[in-house]
Amino acid sequence: MEKQSFFDFSVLNKSGESVSLSEYKDKVILVVNTASKCGLTPQYEGLEKLWEKYKDKGLVIIGFPCNQFAGQEPGNDEEIASFCSLNYGVTFPIMKKIEVNGAGADPLYKWLKKKKGGLFGSAIKWNFTKFLINKKGEVVERFAPTTIPEKIEEYIIKELDK
Repeated sequence: MEKQSFFDFSVLNKSGESVSLSEYKDKVILVVNTASKCGLTPQYEGLEKLWEKYKDKGLVIIGFPCNQFAGQEPGNDEEIASFCSLNYGVTFPIMKKIEVNGAGADPLYKWLKKKKGGLFGSAIKWNFTKFLINKKGEVVERFAPTTIPEKIEEYIIKELDK
């Protein structure tokens, strides 16, 4: 059966334990594929600021480390989590490292790309591509890797206010 909503999926957390995304029902979610050795890595700071500002109002940010773009996420899950915490004070959930493109792409990312294609078709172009999911589990926006978190704030507020 084809999955209809973001909440129909389960993913693995950094410890390898299954997390049902249904636990985020009635929340606004920002999904980001991340990397620790990318020119865009400082976006972790802006993402953390959004998380701190809006988590009590219903925002969830979920990072999915990915090493498919120029090998910019070479570490294991423990190293990635440590890097994010130590260098950017990240406290939002960082999941297990995944693939976002190709035959090995995580089912969640296959669904996200199908629901909201990008400038270059459905493929993820680079690290820090962002998807905004509404409280119903629908993809409402897709943001380019270079779109800084601060520019997404107005979209988040709009969804939180619905």
